[in-house]
Amino acid sequence: MQEFEALRPLKDRLKREAADLGFDALHICAPSDIPQVPEQLEAFLDAGRHGQMAWLQERKEWRADPQKLWPEARSIIVLAHNYAPEHDPLEILTKPDKAAISVYAQNKDYHDVIRKRLKQLARWLIAEAGGEVKVFVDTAPVAEKPLGQAAGLGWQGKHTNLVSRELGNWFFIGSIFSTLDLPKDVPEQDHCGSCDKCISICPTDAFPAPYTLDARRCISYLTIEHKGPIPEKLRAKLGNRIYGCDDCLAVCPWNKFAKTAQEIKYQSRSDLRAPDLRELASLNDAEFRAKFSGSPIKRIGRDRFVRNVLYAIGNSKRVDLMQIAKDATMDSDPTVSDAARWAFEQLASLKKVV
Repeated sequence: MQEFEALRPLKDRLKREAADLGFDALHICAPSDIPQVPEQLEAFLDAGRHGQMAWLQERKEWRADPQKLWPEARSIIVLAHNYAPEHDPLEILTKPDKAAISVYAQNKDYHDVIRKRLKQLARWLIAEAGGEVKVFVDTAPVAEKPLGQAAGLGWQGKHTNLVSRELGNWFFIGSIFSTLDLPKDVPEQDHCGSCDKCISICPTDAFPAPYTLDARRCISYLTIEHKGPIPEKLRAKLGNRIYGCDDCLAVCPWNKFAKTAQEIKYQSRSDLRAPDLRELASLNDAEFRAKFSGSPIKRIGRDRFVRNVLYAIGNSKRVDLMQIAKDATMDSDPTVSDAARWAFEQLASLKKVV
């Protein structure tokens, strides 16, 4: 206990160092502070709600218990990095000929931005107090959101994302596992109350119950993780969302406390805030890679990206885009050509009505 208390000044200095590196909050918990996760994760997997994300099943022991991921860890430092937008992310949904890209993907890849700073902070900690560290930012089977709640950073809202009374829900989570026994914070309590805005706004009914997500119906999962054709019953519900979905995040009342992100690498590129569907549908592989170099969008590849764009074209009600869809039916990728066929049929049916 004496050693634990002696580390309190170190924790205060650690917080100041994190703030100097641009982090918006830092809280600490123990690896053993999420005993509820194994049962919750097992239920999620048993129901098949992880969809094609096989890694969740394959690495469930690590995700369920941080102590199995790294037995030597005695503290988990959980950090927030704000990416709150300066514009209303739902406004783009009223422009069907434009593409809606999730706020976090409108500029640089947050993994690269945060990982660099986590490593800087980790090196500082080692220099100051010794020990060993491992850093994670959505790159390993770490249950970041339950750990964030256990550390007092925020609570998992009804949309299953972490919500903070100071930051709203527009923030990334990074973590540093340390062998030092640092002073721990008090877990955060749930402050959602009777609000269910995030549940009711979901276009695909991806929440079978509050605090429960079925990834197979989630637009973020469908447009990013899901390979192959998206089920036809869900295609019309995608609207013009081609990469991710911000609906449940955008309506959270706690965002009234959020401040626009100061990190310039998170501020939206002018060409990605409301890009034309026509332009995006015509990208070949080389053009796609060049346009999204350094962007998280690049990882889904050209074919999956154009698939999403074609679904948006099919939902656009813009018959002037029919030729774009028709041309894409000849694409060499069968999923792209299937999406193009569907899009063409949706627009052709409108033309017949007219």
